[in-house]
Amino acid sequence: MRTLISSSSRILDPKRSPRSHRPSDAGHLHCQTAPMASIPSLAVSGAAVAAKPLPSSAGFDKGGSYQRSTQAAENGRLESESPPRPLDAQEAMSMLKDGRTVQSAMYVPLLHRCVEASDRGGLRTARALHGHMAKTGTVADMFVATSLVNVYMRCGASRDARSLFDEMPEKNVVTWTALITGHTLNSEAVLALEVFVEMLELGRYPSHYTLGGMLNACSAARRIDLGQQVHGYSVKYGADTITSMGNSLCRMYCKAGDLESGLRAFKGTPDKNVITWTTMISSCAEDENYLELGLGLFLDMLEGGVMPNEFTLTSVMSLCGARLDMSLGRQVQAFCYKVGCEANLPVKNSTMYLYLRKGETDEAMRLFEEMDSSSIITWNAMISGYAQIMDSAKDDLHARSRGFQALKLFRDLVRSELKPDLFTFSSILSVCSAMMALEQGEQIHANTIKTGCLSDVVVNSALVNMYNKCGCIECATKAFVEMPTRTPVTWTSMISGYSQHGRSRDAIQLFEDMILSGARPNEITFVSLLSACSYAGLVEEAERYFDMMRNEYHIEPLVDHYGCMVDMFVRLGRLDDAFSFIKRTGFEPNEAIWSSLVAGCRSHGNMELAFYAADRLLELKPKVIETYVLLLNMYVSTGRWRDVARVRKLAKHEDVGVLRDRSWIAIRDKVYFFRADDMTHPQATELYQLLENLLEKAKAVGYEPYQNAPELLSDSKEGYDDKPAAAAGSLIKHHSERLAVALGLLKTPPGATVRVTKNITMCRDCHSSIKYFSLLANREIVVRDSKRLHKFKDGRCSCGDFGGALLL
Repeated sequence: MRTLISSSSRILDPKRSPRSHRPSDAGHLHCQTAPMASIPSLAVSGAAVAAKPLPSSAGFDKGGSYQRSTQAAENGRLESESPPRPLDAQEAMSMLKDGRTVQSAMYVPLLHRCVEASDRGGLRTARALHGHMAKTGTVADMFVATSLVNVYMRCGASRDARSLFDEMPEKNVVTWTALITGHTLNSEAVLALEVFVEMLELGRYPSHYTLGGMLNACSAARRIDLGQQVHGYSVKYGADTITSMGNSLCRMYCKAGDLESGLRAFKGTPDKNVITWTTMISSCAEDENYLELGLGLFLDMLEGGVMPNEFTLTSVMSLCGARLDMSLGRQVQAFCYKVGCEANLPVKNSTMYLYLRKGETDEAMRLFEEMDSSSIITWNAMISGYAQIMDSAKDDLHARSRGFQALKLFRDLVRSELKPDLFTFSSILSVCSAMMALEQGEQIHANTIKTGCLSDVVVNSALVNMYNKCGCIECATKAFVEMPTRTPVTWTSMISGYSQHGRSRDAIQLFEDMILSGARPNEITFVSLLSACSYAGLVEEAERYFDMMRNEYHIEPLVDHYGCMVDMFVRLGRLDDAFSFIKRTGFEPNEAIWSSLVAGCRSHGNMELAFYAADRLLELKPKVIETYVLLLNMYVSTGRWRDVARVRKLAKHEDVGVLRDRSWIAIRDKVYFFRADDMTHPQATELYQLLENLLEKAKAVGYEPYQNAPELLSDSKEGYDDKPAAAAGSLIKHHSERLAVALGLLKTPPGATVRVTKNITMCRDCHSSIKYFSLLANREIVVRDSKRLHKFKDGRCSCGDFGGALLL
């Protein structure tokens, strides 16, 4: 590749005169008048398309159409010789089988048939035709040989194509272009770049089709620097204004993430076609900063009289989905009916996805069920759509309902004729992560092995994350170790997993391994690393890595990095150090950091600092209901009734709603749902009896109940009352997670891990009691709340009980 770069830099230098590479064959004009050869009617892609006349200002040879007569002239025959009548495939094959003498052009329809049947023995037929052509001497015909090079490339036989290319006595620009675009088609972009350099060094001049193919190769090879040189070459000879070149330039820059350069290439294309507009609109749909521009371009396209195709409308519908604009989406859907594209599968997929993003699941499912045919993209749109709207659901119950719908869709997909792909697995594994559905995740893991998708780094990363979120760190480690390749995302996910499971030393060691491997950590990696130091109270290590992030990797700390440092001091009871760190660094703490300070100061008995932090927290007008509960618990426990009234008034003004305590547990493919003091379960009597027995035994071995304040903002209360008497409200005896844990102990086999998901933060009393439950029942109990994962075993929690400072 070093040779390629140096050669291309030398050859594509706009200052270098092309006079030294003057072509020797008569089919090319001198560089002063025609630096680029005309393109023949045989398309590189294999389809026969007539060459569009080029403007005279471009300096192209307008008389060089690629017909049989041109080759005859190059061979010294008369230019007026008429090309043979083209035959269809069946007629040509019949003549070959009869052994009759055939003209070279009769091979062309047979070669085209090989491309059409490339997945059904087309390559074998092409090789047979090659043998027949060699026997009859037809392979020396440049027109037919070029067609055969193209066919080999289209069938994936790039070595055969290159071998034939090297044996050809004569080559024209089409032959070179076929080889360049073929390598790109076969994911051999670097070879395509080398062929282009070789072409220029031999004094052959590219056509605008060749340059377009080169831009595609530069894009595939992620060599935007070489693409810019090709762009400069095209500008020098006036080819950048050709529509196909403008399209290639837009596509290259946009795929590289440089939409500004892509937009300049777009504006510099005078004769824009539907491909030009669609390229730019679809690129805008992929960048949230250009959504409005994409819609504006679509309107300009319509005003300019260019009729959009199904690809354009699919991109526009994606723009509506990214903006969550249902009104505009319905207008585009109506437009699709008007132009007759409503039945097009990509258009239907994007329309369905828009409905999902807006939460209109019934309408999306109706469109899905009405489809006569579907592709894996259709299924992926439905599954990923349900996965994404889990986070935007109005409550946790709806979120889990959508997760179950995604799992059901995946099950139906596996039972259909279609097979899940890499995108399917990564989407459904994210659903399992969010729901802590370990059993389903293990089944999907087996499916990835069966389908061969486990080797993909994205699927593997999703698998590691799923095991981490489900509390199975051993399986996550095994999946991580077996990965053939790792990305910074994978390393970060595993470091975070170790941190969440209380294995801070393992997290630090893995970070050091990451550095040794050459992977570059990002800001999220350092958040996970600093969290690990915070959970374990490793002050020196945390300060060293904080400085490393700034000085060695030049990453400016975000509020999450500062939050980890403050959290570490709070957990250790070094409250003065926490406030000093805030003052020294000068950052503005957010709601989460002030909440951590309030909880930590209260836990360590420094109420003066707790009240100070609470005042700063209230100035931010918190948006999270748990923050108000934290403050109310503190003020009620200290008898500060005016502050109680103030907090409740602000909660009402900010419309934060009520605290809904919900927990879930999955047992044998069935999910059980609990509220606080829930009596709806058929075995409620047994559950409460089990809890009473466990609590009595726990008290005998050291458990001391912690009394929370009344649940003033729970969903058992309606409205807001500013009277202090409200503090005498009813107390909740058992929060939802204790009931879920009790059911797990009751219905799962001895020794089985109990896994519970909770929608809010655990309270101190539940955290303390479940520690003792794990000891008394000799079980591993995993509870994932809204803040972190708690893994209870032998009377200990993975948070090392530092997490207790942050509990409600």
